[in-house]
Amino acid sequence: MIIYSWNVNGFRAVTGKGFWDWFQDRNIDVLCLQETKAHPDQLPAKDKEVSGYNIYWNPARIKKGYSGTACFYRLEPQYISTGLPQEHLNGEGRMILMEYESFYLFNVYFPNGQMSHERLKFKLNYYDRFLEYAQDLRRKKPIVVCGDFNTAHKDIDLKNPRANEDRSGFLPVERQWLDKFIDHGYVDTFRMFNQEGGNYTWWTYRFGARSRNAGWRIDYFFVSEELRSNVQNAWIEPQVMGSDHCPVGLKLNI
Repeated sequence: MIIYSWNVNGFRAVTGKGFWDWFQDRNIDVLCLQETKAHPDQLPAKDKEVSGYNIYWNPARIKKGYSGTACFYRLEPQYISTGLPQEHLNGEGRMILMEYESFYLFNVYFPNGQMSHERLKFKLNYYDRFLEYAQDLRRKKPIVVCGDFNTAHKDIDLKNPRANEDRSGFLPVERQWLDKFIDHGYVDTFRMFNQEGGNYTWWTYRFGARSRNAGWRIDYFFVSEELRSNVQNAWIEPQVMGSDHCPVGLKLNI
């Protein structure tokens, strides 16, 4: 099973920047998108109907052109839902949960905490409520989580760690949550195969950052420990343009 995750920073924008060529060149079973910034009603018909795939949209309810997630899938899940049990966290369209026979798949666009102290609190609360939800479902079957976590975990995961110690996305409290997540038995699949620096998934549009590979690794595939032996490969595709993020992939033997 081939699963991809990509923060496209606007679905309407990325479809004009080679998205469909990339999609058709990959043998994708499930594609999880974040930051779609679109309601299906805003899209042309050609971008809402893909041969061989169903598409599930979870746009932001609080305002148009913001946040949002979507899943393209050719393997039919048993069940699809959106959001966390805490309804007040769900207005931004940040989560899609797909239940398959042998695992749950979360597609999540975790909040960014840079805007204000209140948004950082919102992000940390979202993190904690997500972990509770994942752990509750994990009692039934294993978990796969993909998406934009908006936090680089270790120094190796961003180009300039010391210069960003006081910036949301690399704050100690955010990194500590990723430690806690991993301590609960979740595996960073990319690091199963690659322990090298210089592997990033997001680059600011400013300062020629992408051409200099001055990036952050904030997009992940995690699996619960029970699925570790099922992971055949995990990778990043930094050569794929169209967004300030690049796609990340996972191959599971399921």
